[in-house]
Amino acid sequence: MDPMVQFVSFLVEHARCRARAALGQDREAGALTLEWIVIAGILVVAAGAAALIFKNAITAASSKLP
Repeated sequence: MDPMVQFVSFLVEHARCRARAALGQDREAGALTLEWIVIAGILVVAAGAAALIFKNAITAASSKLP
């Protein structure tokens, strides 16, 4: 299994677990749900941006090779 797919599925499952806690009786656990979802979203966007930047840099560098 691809490590990136495994990592993303872990994050999704963790977010679902936190969302279930938020909808349940434990409101204290649910208070962190939004924070974790926002943090996970920021990390996913940052990883996507980094992948795009690195891909463009590698493509530009490989085009300079003879």
